[in-house]
Amino acid sequence: MAEDNSTQQPVRPVLLAALRQDQKQNLDYELEELENLALANRLEPVETFIQALERPNPATYFGKGKVEELRMAVQTYEADLIVTNDELSPSQIRNLEAATQATVVDRTGLILDIFAQRAQTKVAKLQVQLARLEYQLPRLRTSMSVSLDQQTGAGGAGFTSRGAGETKLEQSRRRLTSEMVAIKKELAALQKDASTQGKKRQESAIPTVALVGYTNAGKSTLMNQLLTRFGQGAESDSSKQVFEKDMLFATLNTTIRQLTLPDKFRFLLSDTVGFVSKLPHHLVAAFESTLQEAANADLLLQVVDVSDEHSQAMMATTEETLARLGIKDKAMITVYNKADKAQMAYPVIDGEAAITISARDRQSQDDLLALVKKALFADRKEVTLTVPFADFAVVARLLDDHELISQKFDEKGTIVTLALSPDEVNRYQQYLQ
Repeated sequence: MAEDNSTQQPVRPVLLAALRQDQKQNLDYELEELENLALANRLEPVETFIQALERPNPATYFGKGKVEELRMAVQTYEADLIVTNDELSPSQIRNLEAATQATVVDRTGLILDIFAQRAQTKVAKLQVQLARLEYQLPRLRTSMSVSLDQQTGAGGAGFTSRGAGETKLEQSRRRLTSEMVAIKKELAALQKDASTQGKKRQESAIPTVALVGYTNAGKSTLMNQLLTRFGQGAESDSSKQVFEKDMLFATLNTTIRQLTLPDKFRFLLSDTVGFVSKLPHHLVAAFESTLQEAANADLLLQVVDVSDEHSQAMMATTEETLARLGIKDKAMITVYNKADKAQMAYPVIDGEAAITISARDRQSQDDLLALVKKALFADRKEVTLTVPFADFAVVARLLDDHELISQKFDEKGTIVTLALSPDEVNRYQQYLQ
């Protein structure tokens, strides 16, 4: 298993703040998630503030009384950072910072910061950087500093300062825009290579399965368990596994590995970045190419932490995110994981599209794989081929890729019986009996 290379920073006290605008809003779930996001970024929430408002204050997001509470809490806890549950406008952040004398980071900014720390591959780093620049662009501010006024006489101070500030702002905008263009070009080149690799995988006729779901639901744990048993070298080489840790967004990289089962059924398994409610649209757009592994998969495994009281909301988050990516009507098996933690019976199969498991339980893995095989290989049918001795390389390839049902020989050649997909039946049509 790969090591955690994230930079360890000292724990920093932080205040959490949220608006309740709708009684139907699942605010408890959102705040629990916000707290976990803060903890994932080595921040220590010391108090949470909630205000009920029909609509946000356009100037400071929160009402005047709540802003004053936040200002006093900043002094009481000596916490110089406030994290809000919703994305704020640039002016709201500026006004709230001025009123509370603390740095204000909204939910989007917090998630972007976590992603920036966790990104390991070149593609992931570029995607995160692009998302951060797109987030920062409308939030650029002029310094509005006194130093500008001090450089001019009183008569022309206002106009000259304004012009200097605007020039600096435009320079910053051009710089960020240029960086974004350069990153997009570099990503396009890298994604072209990835697309070529993806086409080769599709042409190989090996079906693909993608793990999707809420972050920290156990996708990486499940993948590592399957890799240890059925991957090539993963049982002895931890670098071929994926990083797993009990925290949000433990890994951002999409990992693709081939699994070969004892009956020689093979498929590619990918572990995608986890989802979270209110996932910033900047990140969804930036990671769209990475999440194409899910879009192109033959089968999705939606992994759900059934031990979490908010599991239904997490499933809704996953389905909403998939819809935002244009992934609809895709074959899916819902995997209710962490049943041991929830003190539920496992493994329990519920039809052909749902199963309750514990990822580290071998019988759970076997039952899940039985469902996967049924979904991926249901169209395989048993056929008998007679292959001339001169074409023995064909027999060798068939035996390498398929479980042999029977084999015998006669004067015409080797007679083999095995299960083939429709495409394979067409490919070996000339040998059919």
